[in-house]
Amino acid sequence: MPPAEPTLAALPNPLLRYLLATRPPFLSVTLFAALIGLAGAYATGVPMQPLTAILTVVFALIAHAGVNVLNDYYDALNGTDAINTERVFPFTGGSRFIQNGVLTTTETAMFGATLFGATFVAGVFLTWWSGPGLLVIGATGLLIGWAYSAPPLRLNSRGLGELCVALGFGLITVGADYVQRSSFSWTPLIAAISYALLVTNILYINQFPDRAADAAVGKRHWVARLEIRSARWGYVLIALLAYGWLVAAVSMRYLPPLTLVSLLAAPLSLRAARDLLRFAAVPGRLVPAIPLSIAAAGFHGLLLAASLALSSGPPP
Repeated sequence: MPPAEPTLAALPNPLLRYLLATRPPFLSVTLFAALIGLAGAYATGVPMQPLTAILTVVFALIAHAGVNVLNDYYDALNGTDAINTERVFPFTGGSRFIQNGVLTTTETAMFGATLFGATFVAGVFLTWWSGPGLLVIGATGLLIGWAYSAPPLRLNSRGLGELCVALGFGLITVGADYVQRSSFSWTPLIAAISYALLVTNILYINQFPDRAADAAVGKRHWVARLEIRSARWGYVLIALLAYGWLVAAVSMRYLPPLTLVSLLAAPLSLRAARDLLRFAAVPGRLVPAIPLSIAAAGFHGLLLAASLALSSGPPP
């Protein structure tokens, strides 16, 4: 039986209500992105600063929470979540907090803005600690997160959503590395690409159940633009690029050989791709494939962070 959608009666505790509005299960992908950045810094001989490492992870999660909340707000304004009858809750169709009367649109907007504000304040402190480059990374990340769904840019509606996700999660990794290193390095960017692409595939497959509702309100992402039999191959292409990048980076000695252990996530992507190719037009049959996509990205990210951390470390 699928989980019940949220209702005000089921969530009388306001703290729990606001916490669940951030869609916590999806925040794990940000945790792994930050850990890859921290592990990459450690692997290249940068000693860890525990306080700034913890703050980086916490406020990366808060920033992602803010993006989720604001995305719900803007999707409520454009009407896509309200008319989405093919959603696969809790994975697609938004959190349903606004549509089910758990939070008002105003409360949602204020909550999202508060989360962004908290992230900005933390970013200023971490910039003071590590260097001005972090301000560029953080500001770019917040801009992408806002512009993904907010008018007038509405980047996902213009076919740029996948690029936003890939860039956003790459920036998390680069930013986590920068806080420790206090300078830019190619290592976190190279390490982030395979993971960011697998996170992008979470967005990509989630758009299939939402396809009809999104198209009806003008959200012209690639799953809505393409004929469904063609669109499903985009998932396969993104997965091949992700795992192929990892193999190429190790072959060219940009990443240590131990990171190849991250390929153990590939069977999860393969199973999800198989289901999507069979059931792309039947949203209810995608229930196994969507969580498999989330698991593939998370497992890959965990293995990548662990293998980087174990490859080497700071001098004694």
